[in-house]
Amino acid sequence: MNRKSFIQNSALAIAAISIPDFTFAKPKYPKNLVGLQLYSVRNAMKANPLDTLKKLSAMGFRFVEHANYLDRKFYGYNAKEFVKILKDLGLKMPSGHTVFETKHWDYATKDFTAEWKYTIEDAATCGQQFVISPSLESAQYKTVDDLKSFMEIFNKNGELCKKYGMKFGYHNHDFEFSQKLGTQTVFELILDNTDPNLVMQQLDMGNLYNGGANALDIVKKYPGRFESWHVKDEILSENKREKYESTILGKGIVPVKEILAIAVQSKGTGHLIIEQESYQGIDPLESMKINLSILKSWGH
Repeated sequence: MNRKSFIQNSALAIAAISIPDFTFAKPKYPKNLVGLQLYSVRNAMKANPLDTLKKLSAMGFRFVEHANYLDRKFYGYNAKEFVKILKDLGLKMPSGHTVFETKHWDYATKDFTAEWKYTIEDAATCGQQFVISPSLESAQYKTVDDLKSFMEIFNKNGELCKKYGMKFGYHNHDFEFSQKLGTQTVFELILDNTDPNLVMQQLDMGNLYNGGANALDIVKKYPGRFESWHVKDEILSENKREKYESTILGKGIVPVKEILAIAVQSKGTGHLIIEQESYQGIDPLESMKINLSILKSWGH
């Protein structure tokens, strides 16, 4: 199962909910915090989330990013239960991945569905700063006008998240760089048509290689646009489904250290989120321990 399908089904539609007219306190997190995308240890989280989080805490992780929200639960726990588990383990969750789909927007009422409003509410309960959608449905970028129209909804999502002291965000894969609409790539159109004050961008510095892009070129082209980063390295793929797959930091083709030097100087929070999806025979938890050690050795 790939990462996109793993997180595609997020939240269950339920009764109507109204958004309160007050603003939640904005979560406070250190600049350039180092965290872990929990998809990196997805099988362990599926088998025993509590034990896995304990092991990550013992390794020295203090921040995690979720990739599992279903039926108003994070890895089987409701928001209040999950945030207590994290707190007891010395962990915080500044961001999370939940796919924002067409079904979450009511085109008749021009409002978000109850399902999505609960998603935002639960993210706020967990203390998130960013609610990040890591995918687009193909119907949302068939034409330039289709994509621009959906980016207007992205901006409205930012307005919704702002009421809770958060920002909405988008995380790239590879198609955004390989597919063009007219003279621009999907990625260029996303950045050109989202308000950076409402919609943050999380750059996955590894995924884009399968779209024919170069991470350092993208970072230099869009200075200051990335408030969060998926810190990832890539090697030629062993499974041949894609040209590249992720690996231990510093072992592949991504100039991770050089990109991070730019990242830590960029405006915004600069979350540095480790992610690795392929392991070349090394246990995923052990891989995360190695990755954290490498980042620390680089001064992060």
